[in-house]
Amino acid sequence: MGIKQISVFLENNAGRLAEVTRTLAYAGINIRAISIADTADFGILRIIVDKCDDALQALNHGGFTTRVSDVAAVEIDDSPGSLARIMELFQQSQVNIEYLYASLEGTVGKAVVVFKLADHDKGLGIIKDNNLSVVEKF
Repeated sequence: MGIKQISVFLENNAGRLAEVTRTLAYAGINIRAISIADTADFGILRIIVDKCDDALQALNHGGFTTRVSDVAAVEIDDSPGSLARIMELFQQSQVNIEYLYASLEGTVGKAVVVFKLADHDKGLGIIKDNNLSVVEKF
């Protein structure tokens, strides 16, 4: 359970991000969540899209290096302390969070946080056991 995230490895050159987004746009793919991290030489673009298989095909055909990962997306209250409560649950259960980012997706008064967990299945169990709202599709 969870959703699929595509990681795209990019040279740290002007225009590479535009090439990725243009490739997805031409393929009719809608980006639902996005994050980018960079170093001096390369960047990792992480995206959740509405049509994962189609996006992978378009990106790979365009010459981009990709990888797919399972992530957990959790809808939380958009209020102080909501994220801290989830962090405490993972800490108490000793589930390492490799990274996280937030999505624009969600309902009024809510936020969606995307977690890449070192132990995906254990993390999903914690989320379910604590009656948190798992987002299955964007």
